[in-house]
Amino acid sequence: MSAETTGTGAGTDARSTAAGTYAPKPGAAPLPRMIATQAALETKMLLRNGEQLLLTVIIPTLLLVLFSAVDVVDTGDGEAVDFLAPGILALAVMSTAFTGQAIATGFERRYGVLKRLAVSPLPRWGLMTAKSLSVLVTEVLQVILVTVIALALGWSPHGNPFAVLLLLVLGTAAFSGLGLLMAGTLKAEATLAAANLVFLLLLIGGGVIVPLDRFPQGAQDVLGLLPISALSEGLRDVLQHGAGIPWGNLGILAVWAVVGLAAAGRFFRWE
Repeated sequence: MSAETTGTGAGTDARSTAAGTYAPKPGAAPLPRMIATQAALETKMLLRNGEQLLLTVIIPTLLLVLFSAVDVVDTGDGEAVDFLAPGILALAVMSTAFTGQAIATGFERRYGVLKRLAVSPLPRWGLMTAKSLSVLVTEVLQVILVTVIALALGWSPHGNPFAVLLLLVLGTAAFSGLGLLMAGTLKAEATLAAANLVFLLLLIGGGVIVPLDRFPQGAQDVLGLLPISALSEGLRDVLQHGAGIPWGNLGILAVWAVVGLAAAGRFFRWE
């Protein structure tokens, strides 16, 4: 009787294992899946945040519509939207890759979210990769939105799409490095204040809505070295004036990207 019972049980276990019912495989999910899942989560959190939407969607859209419709700033010859659209694209990149990412990461660090994620199966570099993917997804949505609105306002872009892509990618890398550096070294409250202040200052002095040639020559030389100026002027050269590859602006962005990412990797504190 005991043997029969044992035999029946063994047969049931074998069938259950074969069917996959009682054959769990403990362990972490594949790394690409973990990164993709974390990136999707980061994107949802960003798009659900009211302050993030204000920075990434509402402010750029309002500035584009307002300054295209009302002659407040002298943007030179041609339609105002032809000057403004490239600058607003640069502003969208900065708002997501720098301001939004710095604030979100700073408060994640303050509340211990980063510390807990750092000991999860997802490696630290995987978490940063997921954050970067989230930024890129958000920027794609921003570019589509700004482009549609600008075209509706009469924008007529032309130029090399590859040059535009290079500028956007290097601009994203530069602002991401600076945003992570700020979030990883300052307290959350200081990051919130500093990121918003930098956003406002670069909006005014970065060639986004006010041409750089409206500033004194000495100021122009300094402002032209800023990443927002290099990105906005580079996009404007390509999309408004039909220039080729803006190597000078790309070089400035590349330097900011290397310095910012290297500094963030060196000085970023997870706690």
